[in-house]
Amino acid sequence: QVQLVESGGGLVQPGGSLRLSCAASGYPSRNKCMGWFRQAPGKEREGVALIKIGDGSTDYADSVKGRFTISQDNANTISLRMDSLKPEATAMYYCAARYYPGSCPSDLSPAAFAYWGHGTQVTVSS
Repeated sequence: QVQLVESGGGLVQPGGSLRLSCAASGYPSRNKCMGWFRQAPGKEREGVALIKIGDGSTDYADSVKGRFTISQDNANTISLRMDSLKPEATAMYYCAARYYPGSCPSDLSPAAFAYWGHGTQVTVSS
C-alpha cells in the first residue's frame, strides 16, 4: 500500500521561504510522477508543481514559476522549495503520486493522481 508523508509546513512572513518534503513508501517503482498540490479554504485543490521521477522533468503552475522549485531527493522523496511567499499561498499542501501511467499530466490535474498524503499546512502572514 502506497503511503505519502509530508513535512515542513508552518507559519512564515510574506517574502519568506519554506521547504516541504514528501516521502513515499509501500511501492518501490521508479516509474512514477510525484507532485505538490494545494487547497485553500473554499477553493478547489490545484496543482502546484510536478516532477517525473527518474528523468527529473518538472512542470509548474504559472502562479509559482520562478519562485517555487520542486526537486527529487531520491527515488521516493521529493521536496518543494518555496521562496518569495505571498499571503495567497496560504493553504494545505498535499503530496501526491501517480504510477499508472507514470507520466506527469500536462495540465497538473489532481484527478490524475491516485495516491495522496494527509497534507501539511502553510500559512503566510505577518
